[in-house]
Amino acid sequence: MQERGGTHGIDTGQPDPNGAYEAEKEAEEYLKKADEICAKNSKKVIKAFWKEGVTETDFGSTTGYGYDDIGREKIERVFADIFKAEDCIVRGQFISGTHALTVALFAFLRPGDTMLSINGKPYDTLDEVIGLVPNNSSLKSFKVNYEQIDLVNDDFDYEKIQERLKASKVKLIEIQRSKGYALRKSITLDKVEKVIKAIREIDKDVIIMIDNCYCEFVGEKEPIEVGADVIVGSLIKNLGGGIAPNGAYIAGRKDLVELAAERLTVPGEGKGVGPTLGINRSFLQGIFLAPGVVCSAVKTAILTSKVMEKLGYKVEPRFCDERADIVQTIEFGDREKLIKYCQGIQKGSPIDSNSLPEPCETPGYIDPIIMASGSFTQGSSIELSCDGPLRAPYVGFQQGALTYEYGKLGLIQAIMAQ
Repeated sequence: MQERGGTHGIDTGQPDPNGAYEAEKEAEEYLKKADEICAKNSKKVIKAFWKEGVTETDFGSTTGYGYDDIGREKIERVFADIFKAEDCIVRGQFISGTHALTVALFAFLRPGDTMLSINGKPYDTLDEVIGLVPNNSSLKSFKVNYEQIDLVNDDFDYEKIQERLKASKVKLIEIQRSKGYALRKSITLDKVEKVIKAIREIDKDVIIMIDNCYCEFVGEKEPIEVGADVIVGSLIKNLGGGIAPNGAYIAGRKDLVELAAERLTVPGEGKGVGPTLGINRSFLQGIFLAPGVVCSAVKTAILTSKVMEKLGYKVEPRFCDERADIVQTIEFGDREKLIKYCQGIQKGSPIDSNSLPEPCETPGYIDPIIMASGSFTQGSSIELSCDGPLRAPYVGFQQGALTYEYGKLGLIQAIMAQ
């Protein structure tokens, strides 16, 4: 990043800079819907806190092996309650959502097993994990087979999935709900439920694993409630509420969570070890605030969609569409417009607002990435951020906002940068 000077100029002297306030009125119905979902998810969270009897002593910390950490155990029960899961592992030892997904895949798959992705290629950072890009530590190097079935018109290819399951044994099916850097719609829970039913008609035993990153609390239910075996997500996204400094979770069937725990730690110890190093309060406060923070991110995305559509850009989803995640895409069709928009988001951020993001090579990605993230937590995408690969059609992937008000201010800065 380059540093720069200059004022931010939020007060443009215009009664409605770039039509943002008019767009807000036009999207009012959908903004209210987000508030309604927030209220239901807030109730779900507080009931989990009540059920598990969270106390101040649960903020305590362990070091070393992390034996007998009652706060850690209670956090994992709270998460399990929220997800309607048998068990859950929530740890700061997970570096990212990609790390948690990798732990899960290596825990569940053995040499000769087949992993099937049914929404096309997963997110770019899993390319080397799977072995799509050569790596001596990949699943492919351990003789795990990978196959994929692409989406058709932004929906699952139900017939092809069933045909593949009839042909030979598949150990694990992976579904990535959020679009990642793909130019497709994110996958709603209704579609997830429908495809799970289709899968179970053929195979009762295949593990159905959902990459739930960016999707938690956007709707009223989570994938475990519609038949998924295991879900994986990051705490520097939705469920960390902008408070958790790192971490991720794996939730679902008890036997699968234990396998994942033994891959993260060691066989025989599993969830029984892992020092929390003072992170318990942040995890609890983060999940407590998460429904409201996710709501702010969704409302910011709705407003962004409406404003940018009025300005002539192709957006996905539209402001009135059902949402599956917090991601809003804007197709700029021009390299410089994408860069300038991201630089505007950076200018509207609380941290490093005087820095100028530039495209660069980023570990785990093939193309140069432009990334604006003036966040309190490095890489946090529940905080207002925007990024994208420098390849045609030059799409910006915006997500986050700790409050709707800050989201609006950031959006105005991004528009003014065009």
